[in-house]
Amino acid sequence: MSKQAFVGTSVRGANRVSAKQTMLVVLSLGALLITSLSAQESKQEKPEQTPKATSATAPTVATASGVVRGVTEDGVSSFKGIPFAAAPVGELRWRPPQPATPWTDVREATEFGADCMQGRFGPPSAPGAPPERLPSEDCLFLNVWRPANASSGTKLPVMVWIYGGGFVFGSSAMPITSGTQFAKQGVVLVAANYRVGRFGFFAFPALSREHPEEPKGNYAYMDQIAALQWVKRNIAAFGGDPDNVTIFGFSAGGVSVHSLLVSPMARGLFHKAIVESGGSRDSVLTARPMSKDGVDPNYPVSAETIGTNFARSMGIEGTDQAALSKLRALSAEQVLHGAPQPGVSTPSYETTPVLDGKLVTETAETAYKAGRQQRVPIMLGSNSADTAGNRIKATTKEQLFARFGKWSDQAKAAYDPDGSTDLAMMIPRANNDFGQAEPARFAAGAFAAKGSAAYLYRFSYVQSAVREQLRAGTPHGGEIPFVFGTLGTGGFGPPIPPTAEDQAVSRMAQSYWVNFAKTGDPNGTGLPPWPRYEPDKGLIFDFHPDGSAGAIPDPWKARLDVTQLATESGKRADF
Repeated sequence: MSKQAFVGTSVRGANRVSAKQTMLVVLSLGALLITSLSAQESKQEKPEQTPKATSATAPTVATASGVVRGVTEDGVSSFKGIPFAAAPVGELRWRPPQPATPWTDVREATEFGADCMQGRFGPPSAPGAPPERLPSEDCLFLNVWRPANASSGTKLPVMVWIYGGGFVFGSSAMPITSGTQFAKQGVVLVAANYRVGRFGFFAFPALSREHPEEPKGNYAYMDQIAALQWVKRNIAAFGGDPDNVTIFGFSAGGVSVHSLLVSPMARGLFHKAIVESGGSRDSVLTARPMSKDGVDPNYPVSAETIGTNFARSMGIEGTDQAALSKLRALSAEQVLHGAPQPGVSTPSYETTPVLDGKLVTETAETAYKAGRQQRVPIMLGSNSADTAGNRIKATTKEQLFARFGKWSDQAKAAYDPDGSTDLAMMIPRANNDFGQAEPARFAAGAFAAKGSAAYLYRFSYVQSAVREQLRAGTPHGGEIPFVFGTLGTGGFGPPIPPTAEDQAVSRMAQSYWVNFAKTGDPNGTGLPPWPRYEPDKGLIFDFHPDGSAGAIPDPWKARLDVTQLATESGKRADF
C-alpha cells in the first residue's frame, strides 16, 4: 500500500473550550455519570480491565498490518489497542491519517492504547487509585470485541461506536461503552479513537495551501473514516461482515454520524446508522466556514481566522509555511492548553467541523432538506431531559416566548397552556426540543421521505436508584449504560447494583439495537412492536418511565411543531 492518506479537567485545557461547549460537555458527561450511577470513568482513571492472557485464552487474528493477539473471557474475545493509522505527530500533525507501520512479530492486543490528546475531566484520582492514563497525540487505536466462537468467514453484523464529548473529550476505553455485552449478542463491536479539540478540527492558511489534494480541517472525521476503512479491510478476519456495518454514536458522536451520512468520502463504508442525541440541525456542533468570516450567522468566525488567532496567541506571526512549521513544532501540551503571551487575550470558540469542500461539503440539515443523504436505514432519538448545550436562554416567560417571534402565542400554548408552568422547567424543555427532540424528528422525516426505514425513539426511563435526583427525566447520555448493558459499572463513585427492572429495560434496549444492526429493523420476538416513523401519524417509540415501551402519539408534538417553525425561520441558539 502506498503512503497516500487513507482518506485522500481542568476545563482550562482542551483548546480554551468555549463557555457553551464547556456547558455541553459538563452536562453531557455529568448527566451520564449520574444516570449510570457514577459509572462514567474518567479517561485518566482505570479503564475496562483485561484479564491476563494465557495460551488457552489468547486468540490471534491476522490483520493487513500484522497479527494481533487478544484475550478471551466469559465467551468474548477482545483485541485492544490495534493501530489503524500511523501516529499523527510531527509533520503528520493536521494531516489525514496515514497507513500504520506494519509489524512482523505477533502484537499483543490486551491493553487499550492512549486516548487522544485532551484536557483532564473529572475529580482527582482517589488515594491509592491506579496511575492516571495519560492522553497522547499517538492515539489512533481501535478495539474489537467479538464472540469467542467467531472466526474468519462467520459474517457477524458489525457495529462501530463513535464516542461523544463535545469534540473536545472522549475515549474508546470507557468501561460504560465496553463491547462485551454486544459481543455476547452475536455482534462484532468496534470502538476507535479519533482526534479531538484543536488536534481534531483546525485550519490555517498554510495548511489550506499544502497538499491541495487532501481534505482539510476535519481531522477527527478523517480518523473516523480511516477506522471505517480499516473495518472494511480487516473485520472479516475477526468474523465480522464488512457488508453489514452499522455506525452509531452519542452527542458529538451522533453529530459525526449525521456528517458521515452526507459526506462523499464516507460512502460505501457503512450500511446502517444510529444517532443517539446527536441533533441534525445547523448550529449544534455543525460546520463553520473554512476561510470566510461573517457569512454564517451560526458561526461568524471562520476556521482559518480561529487558527490564525491561536498562532498569534502563541507568538507565531504570519500565515505562511514557516508559521505552520512553528505550529507543528509546538508541544502537544502547548497545542492543547495554549500559552498566551502576556497581555494577549484570545477569544474562545466552539470546536466544530469545517466546511472544507471535500469531506464536509455541506451540513447535514442542508443535505437532508435536499435529499442528498445516503439511503440507509436509520434509528435515532433523544432522551426525556436531554438539555445538553443550554443554548436557549431567558430570564422571564415573556423573553422565552418572544424568541419564537410571530409564533409566540403558539409557544405559550405549547409550553405554558394554563400559565402555571415554572420558567425553570420551560427553559430545559425548550433546550431539549431545540437541540435534540425536534432535530431528531426532522432527520427521521427526511429519511422517511426518501424511502429509507427510519425508527424514532425517546428514552424516558431513569435508573431506579437515581430517580429522586433526576426527576425531570433521562438526561443527555442516560441511555448509554442501558444500550451497552453496562449498568452498575463503577467510575467516579462506587457502583450501585441495578434492579431487576433496570436490567430488563437494558436487555430490551440492547435487543432493539442489536436487531437493527443485524437486519435494519429493530423489531424482534418478544419485543413491543416499533413501527417505522411516518410523519403524518405523529408517533414516537417511547421507553416509558415505568419500564414498558411502545409507540404512542407524541405528547410533545405541539412543542416540537412550534420549535420547528421558529428554527426554520432562521432563529437558532441564543449565543
